[in-house]
Amino acid sequence: MTPTPAAPDRIVETATGYMAAQQLFAANRIGLFPALAAGPLGPAELAERTGKPEKIVRILGDALAARGLLSRVDGRYALTPDTTEYLGGGGLDLAPFLTFLETISYPHWLQFAHTTDTGEPGELDLEGDRWTTFLGGVMVYNALHARMLTREFDFGGYKNLLDLGGLSAEFALQALHANDVLRVTFVYDPRSVDSVTAAVAEFAGRTTVVGAPTPDAEPEGEFDLVMVNHVVHRFSVDENRAILRHARAAAAPGARLLLLDFFLDEDDSPRALDALHAGEYLVIDGTVVYPERDVRGWLAGAGWRPVDRLTLPGSPRVLVAEAV
Repeated sequence: MTPTPAAPDRIVETATGYMAAQQLFAANRIGLFPALAAGPLGPAELAERTGKPEKIVRILGDALAARGLLSRVDGRYALTPDTTEYLGGGGLDLAPFLTFLETISYPHWLQFAHTTDTGEPGELDLEGDRWTTFLGGVMVYNALHARMLTREFDFGGYKNLLDLGGLSAEFALQALHANDVLRVTFVYDPRSVDSVTAAVAEFAGRTTVVGAPTPDAEPEGEFDLVMVNHVVHRFSVDENRAILRHARAAAAPGARLLLLDFFLDEDDSPRALDALHAGEYLVIDGTVVYPERDVRGWLAGAGWRPVDRLTLPGSPRVLVAEAV
């Protein structure tokens, strides 16, 4: 068999990836996707609709069509099902997440050389409106993760859910919508109690919100479902072991644990999204994306038996475990 000749495509595509990202950010910023929500437009029409030069929208339209984010038929651009759903007003709008990436994350990555050389995070500026942009983007991205989890995991049949140490109530909210007998106890950092209480106000009769520092929290009860979302990367090894032990102490025998985060896997073809976020978390604030093998060891040591792994589209993965 003749070996496949070496080619530069992947090197070039990876090295120029920032160009595609900037064009996507620009399209988001000028309102190109909402402009196409009503139907296909040619470059001149799109320029008029967005108020930008025709040569600019032509470049953006062609680049996004090449990436499969638009279609181009007879010189007219149209949204794809993906951009209709997530940028064109058809469902969850990821525009705030793209704004966060453009204005907070991307500039911060310019410090990645320092992080690579030292292992230390860069200096994160969240002064003024930047904190609002940061929080808005992160919460929208969490909302995406919550929706993807609800697509992949059946919340029916459970009665008592413990949401331990998370950053967003959206995961439990999706579960409450999916299961009308479910009750949820949130045990979150005390600084989040007011915002979580407001977020779940429509389910006030089925929710309890408790404030406690995550590494030290020891929830009371016998829960048949436990969620630990975006917790692992924020804490040390010893803190994570304690969190998982405390989660197990609050779980009924046979209860399910959903441990959602990015993990560095041992697969022959690693998933890029997790490794990319390992760099993102490190350069942003020095937090850690841990190897999945290590996390599975912590689970076993805390009395949890891993039974499944869910890979959520455009989102983290979930280690599903059973209380033993």
